[in-house]
This record gives sequence, C-alpha cells and structure tokens, in this order.
Amino acid sequence: MRVPPTAPLRVALVGYGPAGAFFHAPLIAGTPGLSLDTIVTTSPERRAQALAEHPRVRFAGGADELWPRAGELDLVVLASPNRTHVPLAAAALEAGLPVVVDKPMATTAAEARSLAALAEARGLLLTVFHNRRWDADFRTLQSLLAKGELGRVHRFESRFERWRPQLKGGWRESGDPAEAGGLLYDLGSHLVDQALTLFGPAAHVYAEGDVRREGAAADDDSFIALTHTGGVRSHLWMSATTARLGPRFRVLGSTGGYVTYGLDPQEPALREGLRPGEGTEWGAEPESAWGTLGTDETARPVPSLPGDYPAFYAAVEAALRDGTAPPVTPLEAAATLDVIEAARESARTGRTVTL
Repeated sequence: MRVPPTAPLRVALVGYGPAGAFFHAPLIAGTPGLSLDTIVTTSPERRAQALAEHPRVRFAGGADELWPRAGELDLVVLASPNRTHVPLAAAALEAGLPVVVDKPMATTAAEARSLAALAEARGLLLTVFHNRRWDADFRTLQSLLAKGELGRVHRFESRFERWRPQLKGGWRESGDPAEAGGLLYDLGSHLVDQALTLFGPAAHVYAEGDVRREGAAADDDSFIALTHTGGVRSHLWMSATTARLGPRFRVLGSTGGYVTYGLDPQEPALREGLRPGEGTEWGAEPESAWGTLGTDETARPVPSLPGDYPAFYAAVEAALRDGTAPPVTPLEAAATLDVIEAARESARTGRTVTL
C-alpha cells in the first residue's frame, strides 16, 4: 500500500451528476477506511452542491488532471457518461490506479474484457457498480433460493418499470450508439446482472425493443427472455411507459412462488439526503413492502432482508487493503454485456440469439 494501514484510502470521483451525487459520493464518504478526496466536475452548481455535502473535498476540472497526481490517490470512481467509461478506466489503470466503473462497464463485452485484461496485467483492482445486487428484495430472494424455499425454480420474472411519459432529455435518451443510451443499457444492466447472478450463464437470448414516446431516439420499452444453461427461463421487462406497474419479482418453482412489488428504498433515501448509519435501520423495508411466498392458497409474507448498498464500497476497501475478491468482477460485467449485445441483435432481427 502507498498509505499506512490505518490511513483512509483516497478516492477521486469523476462525475457529479445523479450517479455521482446521490450514489457514489455518499457511499464513499460513509465507508470506514475511504476518504472522498477529489471530485471531477466543471459545473459551479455541482461544485457548490458537493461542498455543502463534503466540505473538505477538492476539485478537478477534468480527469486528465488526476493522472499526474496518481501518487496522491488510491482509487478512481467513474460516474461519468457511459461513452467515457472505457477511455477513462484505461487511462486510470495506465496511471496505476484501481478503478470502480458505474454500470454499464462498457458499450461492448469485448471492450469490457480488454479492460479486464489491462487491470490483470497491471495487478490492479477493477470492479463495476452493479449495486442492485444489494437491493432488499434481491437479497431476500437469494436467501430463499439458498434455503430451497421455492423448490426447483423454472421461471424468473423481473421488472424495472416506470411511468415517465415525458422525455427528460440528455445523453441517456440519445439514439447515438456511442452514448450507450436507452433502457437496455440502463435498467437492463441491472436486470440482466441479477438474473445471471441468481441462475448462471444464459444460453439463448430473445428480445424486443421499442421507442414509444414521441421524440424519443433510444429504446424506452424493452423485454428480454433468457434461457439459462441450467434450464431456468428469465423474463425481464424494462420500461419508462408503464402506466400500471407489474410485480418487481415473480419467481416460480416446483413447490411455491415468491412475488414482490415496488422498488428498494435505498435510492429514494439517498436522493432525499438520508445516509447509512443515520437514524432508522438502513435499507429496511416496511412490512407493507414485504414479498409473499407460497401458493395462492398458502402465501405468507416474508420479512425482507435490509438493502445494503454500503456493502459494495466496504468490499472495495477490503479488496484494496487485503487483496480479497472484488464485489463484482469485470468478467461478470462483461457477461452482462454479452446478453445486452445479443438482446440488441435479437430486437433488430426478431431472432433468438445463441451465446
């Protein structure tokens, strides 16, 4: 280590839009052993917002200002637009700095694997912020599956739906392929990563992708069907045009099913300015949000495990100090991109794609 074992690891955060301000910055600042040292943004408004939340932070006008200071830093976190992930991650690794990349890691799986190879060659940590692995409902489902509570699972249905009939603007709604915008890359990254984490690799991918809203240029209403190598079928919906929301999870097995509605409470809590360790149990869901387990005749509420986004950066800190495994490997992120690329091809051709 370049710092004493008891000293905090110094983190530079590139980007202070919603991802940087509401997710990464507060989670980094709240992780024992990490210190938010520098934020890269040129926006006066965002600098003022950051100073109000993190009074001791320094600023840089561009990521290129970080590389000459590599000896003063221990980690770079990329919360910048998708198109910048690959060049900035490569530059950080070349400068000798470990990297956390917000999802999606890259536009293509090949780019992701190239970054993974560079990190391995440099002996540096590279991980991806697939934070939805630490959602309350996902953690609860993992626990139920580990206990065999559903028997042999045959179908996994997962939805990340919203009702946003008006465009918000910005690069996420751009039709430029270089931007990696649209819901397949945005919400699809979460849904696919969760499905692969639960049920293993996908063998076949079928997808539908539509542009529903007037003036939109990127997919805003999409569907992916996966056949996993183990036989489970995953059906994944992502939409900004859903006036009536479906269940978040519906998981069907040989002895019962698990159904839950609504999204994890951590994102709205972070957006409201709440922080882990302050007040009530972080990530806890009210009883009204618990999922149900069983059949139509026997279904009972199942207490949700609390959501735990802080676990991601705690695992990053441990990996940097102790050499333990990263919370998400770059090759896992590349496997998600394999599916997203196959989904784009399937939606374009109307054919099922074999991986």
